[in-house]
Amino acid sequence: MLSLQNVEVVYHDVIQVLRGISLRVPQGKIVALLGANGAGKTTTLKAISGLLYTQEGEVTRGDIIFEDQSIKQMPPEKIVKRGVVQVLEGRRIFQHLTVEENLLLGRIAGGQTAHQISAKNELENVYRYFPRLKDLRNRISGYLSGGEQQMLVIGRGLMAKPKLMLLDEPSLGLAPLLVQEIFSEINQISTEEGMAILLVEQNARIALSLADYAYVMENGRIVLDGTAEELNSNEDIKEFYLGLTQMGERKSYREVKHYKRRKRWLG
Repeated sequence: MLSLQNVEVVYHDVIQVLRGISLRVPQGKIVALLGANGAGKTTTLKAISGLLYTQEGEVTRGDIIFEDQSIKQMPPEKIVKRGVVQVLEGRRIFQHLTVEENLLLGRIAGGQTAHQISAKNELENVYRYFPRLKDLRNRISGYLSGGEQQMLVIGRGLMAKPKLMLLDEPSLGLAPLLVQEIFSEINQISTEEGMAILLVEQNARIALSLADYAYVMENGRIVLDGTAEELNSNEDIKEFYLGLTQMGERKSYREVKHYKRRKRWLG
């Protein structure tokens, strides 16, 4: 469904952030993109969704193919209407609007009207995945908890009827029980809607428990990829992303933070 082919990205004509990224997201599959802060994960998502060009960034080489058509030069509103929806990091909502009004705005992004009656089926579908949002549908969104706001931005993305959803750090700042709940719903949405998901996530453990395939990024490059099962059994992933030694013991932050010097895949 989605293919990035040797994509390079430069900001402000000077700073190179992506250095030849190639990856694939098959239809109906969940693909994880792992890596530390500054690796280029969010830039990769913005290059796909078209938001990169609103921030003085540019794809200077390579191509981005969605359903056999290049979307590299498309504006973000056209990319959304083709079925690619990005859920941004940081739970960005319209805080002064109600939960249901926020959801209806997602329908507009997908090229449909925001009329409540015509959107009834889509709203009920979102409420089926996130029942708490139905109870809160008339609540001003700014008063929601962090977990409820994360449910809302995913639900709003779902209202645009995406074929591919780009999720940027959905676990950020959430309690472990809420993370489990939200990721369970993400998995259900992908399965039931037949939707492909490209998931950027620093919590490698939960990302690999959900994904079919994963890529690891460092310094703007893909340095490792494989099925979730393969990466879960990879000793470097265990040590540097899951925090475990070969004996199964958890490493301290002090032991892990200088990992770049010792990664086998970097030689």
